[in-house]
Amino acid sequence: MPTAIAVTSADLVLPAPDRHTPPAAVLHPPGQLDLAGALAETSALLERHGHLVVVVPPWLPPTTVRRLHTVRAILETDRIALLDIDLPPLGTALLVRQLRQLSVCDFSPGVVASAARLLSHYIYAGALLGSVAKLDRVAVSLKAHARSWSPSAQFAVLAHPTPHLVKLGGSASGSGSAAGGRARGGGAHGGGARGGVGLPPGPEFATHLTFARGQLASDWVASELAPAWRVQGVMENPLPADSPVWWATPKLVEFAAAIPDPAVLYQLVASVRREECRWCGLELIGDRCGFCAAPLAAPPPIEDASRTASPTFPSSLGSSRPRH
Repeated sequence: MPTAIAVTSADLVLPAPDRHTPPAAVLHPPGQLDLAGALAETSALLERHGHLVVVVPPWLPPTTVRRLHTVRAILETDRIALLDIDLPPLGTALLVRQLRQLSVCDFSPGVVASAARLLSHYIYAGALLGSVAKLDRVAVSLKAHARSWSPSAQFAVLAHPTPHLVKLGGSASGSGSAAGGRARGGGAHGGGARGGVGLPPGPEFATHLTFARGQLASDWVASELAPAWRVQGVMENPLPADSPVWWATPKLVEFAAAIPDPAVLYQLVASVRREECRWCGLELIGDRCGFCAAPLAAPPPIEDASRTASPTFPSSLGSSRPRH
């Protein structure tokens, strides 16, 4: 059986794009299931699949996060990976679907878990907002705050991979000079990411765009953003329950663009050098194990204090290089 991919909310499980993509397991939160039930639920998944990869967004209630860690500790298993990936809700759902697609490939559980950090870099996640007055996920200028009080104001906000804010019909207000330069560059043919004046910069590779409507009546994502980003397809899904809180307003249309092709995802992950975790022995890609969170490179050795009379650390400790 493939490695099980799990979430803590059913609205983070998008429809499978094909018949080969398995569903994700939904772990019940403390308010719906007691500890004994959670232990039985997780044990059954481990017995059936061998390993369990759980995506743990940072907006989860602390009680839910504690429950996950408690279950793993009581079961005394190193076969549960708790991945703290920081993406907006819809972007998180797309990442979960990509992990589901990879879980049926010939990758080991360690590679599937550590691939989450790699894949997250290729997800462009944002929202069309009716107000940024309370938004704290992306830097917002005082002028944008003031414009938020206008009843007709709308803002296109890119939260990942590079924060960027654009007032529709006006000039861009990015998180830095690089972001603003890409928006003014006029798209991929102008040397920057796909986009243009009045649009957030988009991906320079083939993607599908998924969007979800809140309480904002607008077709801007499908009619303007999708053509500007030159996506290969557009799909609408229900809005995740946590999106209004994440974006600090219910007046929104959330969107996220990601690589849809399992073959491309496979090549992307397979092209990265695999290592063996020095702590748990599982395979990994990148610089950290997805299951035990141990870093790839061993920490620099500390010189035995009995060999020197000097209380200071040797200068060589600051120049050690990570293992490649």
